[in-house]
Amino acid sequence: MLRYGAGDVTAFEELYARHRGPLWRFVLRNLRDETVTADVFQEIWARVIAHRHRYVPTAKFTTWLYRIAHNCCVDHWRRTNRALRLEHPASDDVIVSIADEQLPGPAVEAENAGRAQALLAAVGRLPEEQRTAFLMYVEAGLGLAEIAAATGVGVETAKSRLRYASARLRTALDEGRLRGKT
Repeated sequence: MLRYGAGDVTAFEELYARHRGPLWRFVLRNLRDETVTADVFQEIWARVIAHRHRYVPTAKFTTWLYRIAHNCCVDHWRRTNRALRLEHPASDDVIVSIADEQLPGPAVEAENAGRAQALLAAVGRLPEEQRTAFLMYVEAGLGLAEIAAATGVGVETAKSRLRYASARLRTALDEGRLRGKT
């Protein structure tokens, strides 16, 4: 980012290539609408470009980027008054891979697909703060301090949100397994 701020355009291309996938999935999982995600995604990168000269490396670039992303999502929710957001079907993202294991056959593949869908649905039902912390951890690979900085809360609050999200997801998946066996 410092190279880009100094005028190196190829540095921006590197940043974009490195962060576009995880950032897209983070925004999509929060907003749950591909069209809105595309708009907010562009807004995030526009802000990165607009503020390139003001970037100060007090934390990792990823932390700064996800702070912008979080703020853009919050801005969208405020503009739309948190209107009903649509569910988005699973794709080849990191969250699905959490539920998947090595697939030895079609029966296991079908079971894993169901588990992946259950996990995605459970993530979608998390409160916004918990979902954001969980997605920053899983999608972006941010640590607690980085999640705290990106969302503007203390480390203990970020830790609590991540812990509650994990507990809710575990419970939801366990309940789904129990229902599937009856």
